[in-house]
Amino acid sequence: MRYSFIILIFCFLNINIKAQQNNVPVFTSGTEGHKSYRIPAIIQLPQGDLLAFAEGRVNGSGDFGDINIVLKRSNDQGRTWSSIETIVDYNNLQAGNPAPVVDLLDPKYPKGRIFLFYNTGNNHEAEVRKGNGLREVWFKTSVDKGKTWTEPVNITLQVHKPNQPKINTSYNFKEDWRHYANTPGHAMQLTSLPYKGRIYIAANHSEGKPQKNDDDYFAHGFYTDDHGKSFKLSENVNLPGSNECSAAELSNGRLMINARNQKGNIRARIVAISNNGGETWDSIYFDKNLPDPVCEGTILNTGTMHGKNILAFCNAADPNERNNLTLRISKDEGLTWPLSFPIDKNPEKKKSDFTAYSDIVKISKNRIGVLYERNDYSQIVFKAVKWK
Repeated sequence: MRYSFIILIFCFLNINIKAQQNNVPVFTSGTEGHKSYRIPAIIQLPQGDLLAFAEGRVNGSGDFGDINIVLKRSNDQGRTWSSIETIVDYNNLQAGNPAPVVDLLDPKYPKGRIFLFYNTGNNHEAEVRKGNGLREVWFKTSVDKGKTWTEPVNITLQVHKPNQPKINTSYNFKEDWRHYANTPGHAMQLTSLPYKGRIYIAANHSEGKPQKNDDDYFAHGFYTDDHGKSFKLSENVNLPGSNECSAAELSNGRLMINARNQKGNIRARIVAISNNGGETWDSIYFDKNLPDPVCEGTILNTGTMHGKNILAFCNAADPNERNNLTLRISKDEGLTWPLSFPIDKNPEKKKSDFTAYSDIVKISKNRIGVLYERNDYSQIVFKAVKWK
């Protein structure tokens, strides 16, 4: 009897330790058919399952080449993860920047429908900026928890303005957008009137020939108000150098974009506020409370309090290096960030890129999941944080 009791206690402690496990490996470079994994994105399904997406880079860690979009799933809030699934394989070329979102407000799909937006490309970013290549925009959908997916839909002509007559005569706009990228990280859906149901994807592009100090980059967004039947573009975030970004809903039909400053002259996040659901921008400023080393960051609406949206934000919070990944909480829609939670840090700084890109997901009222690149891009790991 005493022996059985000891075994029972051991099992209980083991379960409890597993429940509190941190830095759970999700994608490990050099395994499951890919030399490297980068650019994490994560969503939670209505049933509670977590879906983690990433770029699976087949031959190396470079941003261009044979790159697939891959998926893993967890049905126990991130403690364990499934084997890998390939969702998009663009032959020997690049498929990347996965931006997933669950549409919960389409009456045709009361159980929800997953949208996965992504980009394809046929040359390196530097060459595309010179006009020697093309980036396109696509999406797939799933109604069975991501187990099967529709054929891809190309929406490039609706959300991009390429001027590429040498490559494809159908692309011939007066504008000359060249490089193009979603988010990185999750897309989002507005849940309150007057834009309730709008699916919004933060993005960025370059315009015309490469400029000094990356002045050809601009953040923007695109959106659908009819559940993917058609798409529209926002105005540019009119600040040269605004780049990779994510979006979150604010109160009274407003929307925030939080962007990387590609110029690097100010090591802080760029914030743009829209009063019409992300169509145009009414204010643009640097948030000095959010230091950034010229890297990606991610923002998320986690609920409401006293009529205002609670925001979570995560990035590598060291202004000089990709290190010190930090989760912050704002209860006044981004005016202040009083709550701060260290996620991961290399105190010795032996590697300059210890924590880099991340994405966050609401697991419950008081827990946020962080999916992030760790230890010089050798792993993408998951950590759950109790923030209240």
